[in-house]
Amino acid sequence: MEEQAQPRGETALKAHTRILIVATDELAGPELIGELRSHIGKPDATEVTVISPAVEKTAFRHALGDVDTASMEAGRRLEISLDELKRAGIPALGEIGDSDPVIAAGDALRRFFADEVLIVAHADDQARWFEDGLFERARSELQPAVRMVTLRHEGSEEPPHLAGIEESGPGRVPEPGGEHELELSPNLPQLTRGGLAGILIAIVGTIVAIVLAATGPGSDSTGGAAQILIAMAVALINMAHVVGLILLESVHYRGGWQRFFRNLSMVATPLAIAANALITLLG
Repeated sequence: MEEQAQPRGETALKAHTRILIVATDELAGPELIGELRSHIGKPDATEVTVISPAVEKTAFRHALGDVDTASMEAGRRLEISLDELKRAGIPALGEIGDSDPVIAAGDALRRFFADEVLIVAHADDQARWFEDGLFERARSELQPAVRMVTLRHEGSEEPPHLAGIEESGPGRVPEPGGEHELELSPNLPQLTRGGLAGILIAIVGTIVAIVLAATGPGSDSTGGAAQILIAMAVALINMAHVVGLILLESVHYRGGWQRFFRNLSMVATPLAIAANALITLLG
């Protein structure tokens, strides 16, 4: 008579489990594959999907938003990972994800309702720029249980060794209608509360900067001309911000340029209002 698998703490696998693996490195090496086989249990009772984030090597290249090279590298890692899992008797599907591993997981969870998100990353002393605080972010932003397996590379020719395992607990039960995203209209993409607040701040801030420029000393003065230029600059910045949130959210793009203009908008809008208000008072 076949023995039943023993539960593994709070994240014990159920009779039928769906696991989403977010791999920032190749799924290879006897220690990692052995850990995955032990955790997954019976492959025929578990559905596995692997996401390979299209991450850039540096934060600067990530901010530029050019993901062609990163996508090619992610595709290579994904192909190797799926082959290794297949050899280990673990059937899995896979796809390339967003450059941010947490966003890539969130996008995949919209289509693949996983019971657990399993992240494979590097140990702290070998972590790359996008892996800093990765477990805390995933635990905070994702609803399923999160488990992170960290790897340590001793040499380029050596397979990676397990450095540690962190578990978040049972995860959160999603609320009806979504906890983090709001649907304003069937013709608009879903926006987070923070994104919606950013749009309102951008629109209201632009209007205030324009009104201050209109009531200032006038375009024939140096201060008035500066007010107009400031209002035009903040309008262009906020327009890029709003376009990034509305149009790019419709295809679930949250790349470097969108974050750049969001941060720029949040800084430039209050500065523009303060500068135009000061010029108006002095004028």
